[in-house]
Formats: sequence, C-alpha cells, structure tokens
Amino acid sequence: MKLEQGQIWKKGDKYLLITMWARLDIEYKEMTDLETREGTIHDVSKKEFCRLLKGAELYQPEPKDEKSED
Repeated sequence: MKLEQGQIWKKGDKYLLITMWARLDIEYKEMTDLETREGTIHDVSKKEFCRLLKGAELYQPEPKDEKSED
C-alpha cells in the first residue's frame, strides 16, 4: 500500500489522517470522530508510522447514492 497525503486509516476506534507526507517524516492527526475532525497532531518517522498502521485499514467513505430525477 502506498502512503499518500490525505489518506485516512482506521485502527480500532481511532482514525489517522495523513496531513503531511515527506521523504522521511509523516505528520498525522489522530481523531476519534470524523464528523468534528478534532484530534491531536503527531510528527513521526515513516518507519514509526508504518508500525502504527499494523492492523489498520484504509478508510473508504461509502459513495453517496445519486438518485436520478425522471
């Protein structure tokens, strides 16, 4: 899996949002609620972040149903 800025990962009851992606460092925001987007910002190495992601899943928001008007 390729890490990209803006990705949201779900691990347990927490969400991890990659806010800044650099060659060696990653800044991410740890949140418990995606609606409010309140959380704490952490700056770690890529290696630490990959260890943190062990067992996490990439969050894919469900597509909104677009109803056609006939």
